[in-house]
Amino acid sequence: MQTELAPEFKGTPEGDEAEAILRKCVHCGFCTATCPTYQVLGDELDGPRGRIYLMKQVLEGKEPTRATQIHLDRCLTCLNCETTCPSGVQYGNLVEIGRRIVDAKVPRPAGEQALRWTLKEGLTSPLFDPAMKVGQRVRGLLPKALRNKVPAPTERRAHAWPRTEHARKVLMLAGCVQPSMLPNINAATARVLDAAGIQTLVAPDAGCCGAIRLHLNDHHGALEHVRRNVDAWSRAIERAEAAGQPIEAVVINASGCGVTVKDYGRLLADEPAYAARAARIAGLARDLGELLPDLVPTLAPKLRTPAPRRIAFHPPCTLQHGQRVRGVVESGLTALGFDVRLAPHEAHLCCGSAGTYSVLHPEMATTLRDRKLANLGAADPQVIASANVGCIQHLQSGTATPVRHWVELVDEALVGAG
Repeated sequence: MQTELAPEFKGTPEGDEAEAILRKCVHCGFCTATCPTYQVLGDELDGPRGRIYLMKQVLEGKEPTRATQIHLDRCLTCLNCETTCPSGVQYGNLVEIGRRIVDAKVPRPAGEQALRWTLKEGLTSPLFDPAMKVGQRVRGLLPKALRNKVPAPTERRAHAWPRTEHARKVLMLAGCVQPSMLPNINAATARVLDAAGIQTLVAPDAGCCGAIRLHLNDHHGALEHVRRNVDAWSRAIERAEAAGQPIEAVVINASGCGVTVKDYGRLLADEPAYAARAARIAGLARDLGELLPDLVPTLAPKLRTPAPRRIAFHPPCTLQHGQRVRGVVESGLTALGFDVRLAPHEAHLCCGSAGTYSVLHPEMATTLRDRKLANLGAADPQVIASANVGCIQHLQSGTATPVRHWVELVDEALVGAG
């Protein structure tokens, strides 16, 4: 795609990166066939190719409008288009740049600004945990839209953490909302890894991976989170190496966070004080599912044969498209004795959660959720499993079928085995 940047963007880091991405696009339109919003709305400007044209126009000097902003906002950043694109267009990086530029030129309505500020500050705040506990106590009194975002209180086992010391060690990202919303996911991860002879450590100074602020166009705030985590994990890695027990991986059990952590090297590439350490952290980052093939031989003898449970697995977009991790969870669970099925149709499409998208665009998010649940339901599941806290809670809001993280099912099989 031929591009002539406007003077304000020519020679800038953002402009140079955007231009390089734009030049890879060959207008083929394959991306529209796998774009969730295009599938629902049928509008070229609500598909990747149309949004690329909009961003190209802005980068070439055309003034963006509120309509431009809305079309970019409607993108779920599911990265399905990147999987489909034969030319390797890095659409995710481009839309991140485009949104920042457009937001700087197009003021948002006051109510929208307030909601976005509340999300980026509230979800990453230490006050989120007590607020969630209050919400759970009065859950039955909440409006349906809010109640859907507040899971029922979890059992006490959600906080049972193994205490065995192992020579093999990994760091785990605890996350920002997951410990409050669905704490059993982290505890189950630690218990399953413990059963495989691996100790899970959490750096107390690490926190939100930065994805929430990044997706809400708070690039500065996101990089503050990234630097904090790089500092915290680097210190933990150095302590472990000094003790002769190196950290094998930084494990992430929320695939949305995994995409961001694996991108730390790029995000801090221009900061000499952080570039090398950020690249090292990104290189150590592993989705929990990537560990599963190596865990199966050790775990399999320790599991009771799982009761016949038909599991419909929903691979989050951030896992199958963002991280390009495909098939390992399904094959790993199958090897452990579970009956695992994918949705027979549209397994590649987004469920509509997409971080804060389900709050900012509830109508589209609900449409995609119901479409996804209908396809998962065709697999006749007794339980739906996924690998991302946002997808799990979003899907659960639309079905009576239990929706769990896959590691919880493995953990329960271990418990059943004693």
